[in-house]
Amino acid sequence: MKYIYQQGTDPAAPVLVLFHGTGGTERDLLPLAKVVSPSSSVLSLRGNVLENGMPRFFRRLAEGVFDEEDLVFRTKEAADFLDQAAVSHGFDRDNLVAVGYSNGANIAGSLLFHCPGVFKGAILHHPMVPRRGIGLPDLSGVRCFIGAGMNDPICSPEETEELSALLKGAGAEVTVHWERFGHQLTASEAEAAEEWYREAFADRR
Repeated sequence: MKYIYQQGTDPAAPVLVLFHGTGGTERDLLPLAKVVSPSSSVLSLRGNVLENGMPRFFRRLAEGVFDEEDLVFRTKEAADFLDQAAVSHGFDRDNLVAVGYSNGANIAGSLLFHCPGVFKGAILHHPMVPRRGIGLPDLSGVRCFIGAGMNDPICSPEETEELSALLKGAGAEVTVHWERFGHQLTASEAEAAEEWYREAFADRR
């Protein structure tokens, strides 16, 4: 996978794993990472799938309809990559926090759904439910922030509530932050994610 790794100033801080939205690159969320945790190391991935020339993390059959077979394959691919990157760059595999937007939030959510222990926390901006009808691993102790738009045409409020309920049902601690906007990632939502992160991780170390 194409990626950027930036060494942080605090080796004890969680490593932020960044997943961009459709059509983005591994550089898109670097400014967000600096807002959320300026001292963290950052591992930012580029999706391996192209849709009309736009990078994504997995294929879809239509707007809002995931190719589940490809989703499962790409989820394992991403998990394996995280294992390899931890060895290559010498960071603690058990000290990762995902930060994803849209399609990137969906692959991060899929990693939580399929891979026990993959992240200690996740910041999911405008995610959908990655899969339905499967059992989730034990997510006790995993902290999740979901940023959502009340007028999001892609990810409805009902979808947000469903994802929150699924994660909570598996034991995760979930905070949902609502904006009165659509699918865009706003500055106020980024600030809310930073506040949540500071309380969830930075202030507890």
